[in-house]
Amino acid sequence: MNIGSEAQYRNMVKELNVDEGESSEPVSPTGQYFNSSVLSICVLAVLDSDIPIDDSPALALLKDVFLPINPRFCSLMVKDENGVKQWKKVEVKLEDHVNIPNFPPGLSPASYDNHLSNYLSKIAMEQLPHNRPLWNIHIIKYPTSNAAGNLIFKLHHSLGDGFSLMGALLSCLQRADNPSVPLTFPSLTSAPTTTSLSLKTNCIFKNIPNVLWSAFNTVSDFGWSLLKSSYVEDDISLIRSGGPGVEFKPIVVSTMTFSLDHIKQIKTKLGVTINDVITGIIFFGTRLYMQGGSNKLNSENSTALVLLNTRNIGGYKSVKEMVKPDPESAWGNQFGFLHVSLPELTTVESCKPLDFVWKAQKLIQRKRNSRAVFLTGQLLECLRKFTGPEWNEWHWLIIQLKACILWWSAYLRV
Repeated sequence: MNIGSEAQYRNMVKELNVDEGESSEPVSPTGQYFNSSVLSICVLAVLDSDIPIDDSPALALLKDVFLPINPRFCSLMVKDENGVKQWKKVEVKLEDHVNIPNFPPGLSPASYDNHLSNYLSKIAMEQLPHNRPLWNIHIIKYPTSNAAGNLIFKLHHSLGDGFSLMGALLSCLQRADNPSVPLTFPSLTSAPTTTSLSLKTNCIFKNIPNVLWSAFNTVSDFGWSLLKSSYVEDDISLIRSGGPGVEFKPIVVSTMTFSLDHIKQIKTKLGVTINDVITGIIFFGTRLYMQGGSNKLNSENSTALVLLNTRNIGGYKSVKEMVKPDPESAWGNQFGFLHVSLPELTTVESCKPLDFVWKAQKLIQRKRNSRAVFLTGQLLECLRKFTGPEWNEWHWLIIQLKACILWWSAYLRV
């Protein structure tokens, strides 16, 4: 968010009833990047309802259930007198955040599928207003092929990552068997083991090759991310035109439905995670799309920006646990990113998609075993401290030097 002058800031404070004396919370570095003059990222979440949606209790539920979850849902991102972005609480006019579109009546579910897709594309391109909290809700009261109604959340990514926002959603729900009991989910636990000193020593020596390999991957992946961010470009293909101003062209949101049971079957057969299966499916579908409907396999160099969760957690955490002092997993954006080259699709893999999913999993697993994602986080923090979230090409040249220092420091530490 850009506030051009002190006078403009004062006028906004007065107009929005912002209490300047009230304590504020600084915006995290990632939150500032996600809401700058060059970047604005939002999350679209679509919930299907088996029954028609009654919108009459919407405002009361938002006031009593949604807003109390976290102060950011009733806060603006503003700049203080030092130019540092802060979360400032304001009075929320809920009517401005609830949207109920009108579609033509009496159409078939298939027709409403198209209307829903067009509506998603429309709101995906719209910027959230900066003069009110950064979220909106859209209530779709028309039956589609998959649901009797839909509830769409559009939340700015600066509010939190997927783990935080899913925690907020689950905090609005209650158990069907006993509403007074908090929600619980299975956690990832490992059985305790007893190991002798000699076995521990052998394990240390056996892990030396893994440590060295991880160090090599860290340096390689971090350097490759720097090159892809500044110098090395992907090939021109059906998913990259290379033309100027592509970010301002219209987009279309398309959806596909996959059976969770089928995904679990693939997970069990390959011995991978559900995220690995979904990532492999996305990569496979992208490669098929790049073929342009022909049988000729393509080998264009294309890169995906994969986000990796950096939380060291073993299961679900409630919002209360995330916002308490010194939490195990705090509310906010806690992830890093890596550039991952899309695996090439061979003739055999086009007939056996599971082979391609397996190859993609191996690639992602290698990326997970490197520490490049954490070095990238340090680089972004250096970038924020040196230039702020608004930066240009001249800033990037200096950051390259800092990156090289980080890169060689990581290598020497190994």
